[in-house]
Amino acid sequence: MTNFATQLVKRLEREGVKRIYGLVGDSLNPLSDAVRQSDQIEWVHVRNEEAAAFAAGADSLAADELAVCGASCGPGNTHFVQGLYESHRNGSKVLAIASHIPTIEIGSSFFQETHPELLFQECSSYCEVVHEADQGMRVLHNALQNTLAGNGVSVIVVPGDVFASDVADGPHTADSVYATGKNKRVFPDPHEAARLVEAINKADKVTLFCGYGARDARDEVFALAEKIKAPIGHSFRGKMYFEYDNPYDVGMSGLLGYGACIDAMEECDLFIMVGTDFPYTDWLPQDNVAQIDIDGTHIGRRTKVDYPVVGDVKSVIENILPHIEEKKSRKFLDKMLKRHYELLEHVIDHYTNKAFESKKPIHPELAASVLDKLADEDAYFTVDTGMCNVWSSRYLTPNGKRDEAASFLHGTMANALPMAIGVQAAFPDRQVISWSGDGGLGMLMGELLTIKLHQLPVKVICFNNSSLGMVKLEMMVAGMPYFGTDHEQANYAEIAKGVGIQSYRIEDPDDLEPVLKEALAYDGPVLVDIVTDPEALSLPPGITWDMMKGFAKSGARTAFLEGGVGRLFNLAKSNLRHIGGAAAIEFG
Repeated sequence: MTNFATQLVKRLEREGVKRIYGLVGDSLNPLSDAVRQSDQIEWVHVRNEEAAAFAAGADSLAADELAVCGASCGPGNTHFVQGLYESHRNGSKVLAIASHIPTIEIGSSFFQETHPELLFQECSSYCEVVHEADQGMRVLHNALQNTLAGNGVSVIVVPGDVFASDVADGPHTADSVYATGKNKRVFPDPHEAARLVEAINKADKVTLFCGYGARDARDEVFALAEKIKAPIGHSFRGKMYFEYDNPYDVGMSGLLGYGACIDAMEECDLFIMVGTDFPYTDWLPQDNVAQIDIDGTHIGRRTKVDYPVVGDVKSVIENILPHIEEKKSRKFLDKMLKRHYELLEHVIDHYTNKAFESKKPIHPELAASVLDKLADEDAYFTVDTGMCNVWSSRYLTPNGKRDEAASFLHGTMANALPMAIGVQAAFPDRQVISWSGDGGLGMLMGELLTIKLHQLPVKVICFNNSSLGMVKLEMMVAGMPYFGTDHEQANYAEIAKGVGIQSYRIEDPDDLEPVLKEALAYDGPVLVDIVTDPEALSLPPGITWDMMKGFAKSGARTAFLEGGVGRLFNLAKSNLRHIGGAAAIEFG
């Protein structure tokens, strides 16, 4: 007979698990001891359980595999929560193993006692307490089934004494699992599909708005756009999949948006949300909206939807495309492509003086542009919440090989570095760039010790403006004098050096390209501390929220926040070549 911890590890080995992220200690010790004896599973020692959950979630999404993290009882579990929220909302296939106080002490206000079955209720879709070892094998099976079926995080709560208890010989459950993946197909209801076909055929001007949920149906989306002559806009999370090599591209919507996407939304007769749960109602049309989504709970919760279709995007478009009448006129599409080009051209003209290239402190847009230029063509970026989201939305150039992870749905700070740990562990030979502000990096800076310990060659890029830039902007937009956002300058390069990590500090814009080039080529973990301008986004302090919304909408048409869109401009320019005949004369 073997104990439950050993049987659990053996089951994870059969599922192909390669890593468990966590901290050893206390009631979790029997599990970490079982991992010690495994020749297949590595224990990735992090400095905070929050980081363990972040890393596991990013590992799962990057590799499209099951990932596992572990936390000890009490404070270990409470640290877990933030990272599990992120992983659950992102739909990661994560098994979280939360140890618990001794069974006999539960309910006695024992040292470090919490109620994990309540604690994890919101950040998981399955959370069960294991009361004895044989039952634990069945709970483990159910937890694996749940997360591999695409339901987000599963949590098993195990008292330390149960980990150490023997499991009876013989099978407890089958090892079979049900897993979702890129080939998951959900075909639409014929009635819903027929109604959408009818709506498309009746409309003169159709706009497609694509998100992360359409990422595996890029060819199908383009085929639909070509047949109905529709411009394609995209969400922030959809950028990596629909911006590059897209002859129908009109940019991005939302506060970080750019180009003609807003115009295409407002001027169309039929607006189709394709694989997106875009959350900002103010930025969505309210009339004649269709929505295609594999998750029926997403339908209509952001705006009124007249034509709902539940199914995966690939299956839905394959189903409806033969029944859609081809539109002969490209007038609306060409108008939007021309407008998109003109808006980006305006920004390029604004940038021709390149005034900020010699400015100190370094303008963050210049730093972002150089980073994008020098990063590998298949680099994997993990981006912190805050102003780095702005810079990545503007400057990170998709190409079909690059990837990006961010806190798109949960919006937490401090996600970039621990996410990079998970991605780098999954892809040890790929360039992984953790892109943070000093605020986000400072929150979980202890994870620098993790990348050093495991010699993970993460490239940590810190935009150091000694300010919580996004919070500062929020305060100013609300008409408040900003407070608590600006802090004393810290030298993160020296901190990294103290940890034993190769580090660089850049204060002169002339040093950006040579130093970043050297840092990105370094064989091992590295940190680059770039001193950036804290006033790069300053706005008048008396501006109202309504004024801000108007400013943001206007900015979305003119590359809000002075976005760096040189490569987007070149794509928009090339897309004009698709305009032929009379349209070419009309639009130049």
